[in-house]
Amino acid sequence: MRDAALLKTVYAFGLRRNEARGLDLADLRRNPKAPQYGRCGAAFVRFGKASNGSPPKRRTVLTVPEMDWITGILGHWIHEVRPMFSPGSLAALWVTERAGRISLRGINDAFEQARADAGLPDELDLHSLRHSYVTHLVEFDYPERFVSEQVGHSYASTTAIYTGVSDEYRNRLLQRALLHRHADLWDKT
Repeated sequence: MRDAALLKTVYAFGLRRNEARGLDLADLRRNPKAPQYGRCGAAFVRFGKASNGSPPKRRTVLTVPEMDWITGILGHWIHEVRPMFSPGSLAALWVTERAGRISLRGINDAFEQARADAGLPDELDLHSLRHSYVTHLVEFDYPERFVSEQVGHSYASTTAIYTGVSDEYRNRLLQRALLHRHADLWDKT
């Protein structure tokens, strides 16, 4: 249950492995603009990827409506499953059977097991979930700057590397552009 909830959280917030590992219970935050998500309206990332010689970058990742299913999963994890690990006063969101914070290797193992169980190719790694998150936000028509901020990129060009939109999305985009360009023709008929 932990591994499934962890991997879904990585995808739903577009997290890096170390960002997910470093989450504490207090890092799940309310978003006053989306009160329906309760304490899972945002995730405060304290251990984002650092630039050379800099401390980790911090950011708040908002729960987007298309990924709001994560609120129920996190609620179930926090209130029903996590207490069974007997974490005591440990603040870590993702705990082990020994009541410690999950390791980076433990996260990798969870992904590798899920990938094998799903029959997916070995070339996929945990970071593929982050790439999928970026691609899906683009396909959901979120602005570039929003997507970049969600994943902690300083430059849109970095975010663009992550994006691999589907043929369906590209065709919808083309249809929209054609309708916009030729709207005057449609108005005359």
